[in-house]
Amino acid sequence: MCGRFTLTAEADEIREVFEISDTSNYEWEARYNIAPTQTVAAVLYNSDKQRELRSLYWGLIPSWAKDTKIAAKLINARAETLAEKPSFRSAFKRKRCLVLADGFYEWKRIEKKKQPYYFQLQNKQPFAFAGLWEQWHPDDENITSCTIITTDANKVLQPIHHRMPVMLQQQDYERWLDPLQETEILQQLLQPYPAEEMSAYAVSTKVNNPLHSSPDCIAPEREEN
Repeated sequence: MCGRFTLTAEADEIREVFEISDTSNYEWEARYNIAPTQTVAAVLYNSDKQRELRSLYWGLIPSWAKDTKIAAKLINARAETLAEKPSFRSAFKRKRCLVLADGFYEWKRIEKKKQPYYFQLQNKQPFAFAGLWEQWHPDDENITSCTIITTDANKVLQPIHHRMPVMLQQQDYERWLDPLQETEILQQLLQPYPAEEMSAYAVSTKVNNPLHSSPDCIAPEREEN
């Protein structure tokens, strides 16, 4: 699964990597511990088929939902069942997004404790999780929410957890965003990221607190025994 991640890159780097001309729709700050039900930075196509940076609620709220309580259960979507699940089926066809990150956390159980690890690209460049989005607007509310797709773990993740978020290759961003792309083709993109391009290390349990967001969240720390 993917339950915590970071986005600490500068706005200029984000604009360059994701080919976004306007970032005014997102209030920029370094974030070291992004948690479910918080807002995330995401790239969507706008009505002119141009990339647009938006702030989305993390936890999908399907258009048919009665309230927002379902969001906490839909922070992740399994790649293998996207086309089948009522919560994700429609969004997979037409409402796909890039959820921006430059690292994420996962926990390894060691006896009765859980040791957090931080995962990132070896070049430390920002990247995109494959995401789905939906709009929920009962009465006067209008919430645009998202979920992060997960797949089997690669060799970097396997010692820690059996699942990992889908990290798209940069050359596949355009294909993923295109609302006219066939889902059969898109399904092929939902693979584990190449392990040789990633790195991982143990970090402090301070990250366990979603209210704690500072550089010490990603500072290397000796693995607890």
